[in-house]
Amino acid sequence: MKFNFYAFKAIYLHEMDRFRRTMMQSLFSPVLSTSLYFIVFGSVIGGYVENIDGISYGSYIVPGLIMLTLLTQSISNTSFGIFFPKFNGTIYEILAAPISTFEIVIAFVGAGASKTLIVGVVIFITATFFVEVEVMYPLLMIFLLVLVAFTFALFGFLIGLMSSNFEQMSIIP
Repeated sequence: MKFNFYAFKAIYLHEMDRFRRTMMQSLFSPVLSTSLYFIVFGSVIGGYVENIDGISYGSYIVPGLIMLTLLTQSISNTSFGIFFPKFNGTIYEILAAPISTFEIVIAFVGAGASKTLIVGVVIFITATFFVEVEVMYPLLMIFLLVLVAFTFALFGFLIGLMSSNFEQMSIIP
């Protein structure tokens, strides 16, 4: 079966448009909450912790905080992206269209991972304002960011499919 790029593009762009419309809660909220962690743990508490092997405490916590945000945003972006059409009943429009299941999954997961990677990059840039950040292995960092974003976006897609109400969506906070 031939891959229907136009169907994939339509679902993907619809999800990315939802990201643009909800910019405050999709981008600024995770960046702000992670920035508070950078301020409290990186700048304030990190000033009292000695450097270990030349690495400051602030630089030590940056990758963990970025990954924490990537994990939660990947799951929540994708699970809400598939659950809300299911909740609204608009999922039937997608299911009635000549789109394969593979294309639907790839579009939702790809959009969820893309949104998460945007958030991760913005958080990384924001971290440079609060703590000194040095990337020793940039290709490994990019590989791990993409791997985590797509893996947990798939996990979020499954959560969104299996959830029948909003309470079940928060099974993974």
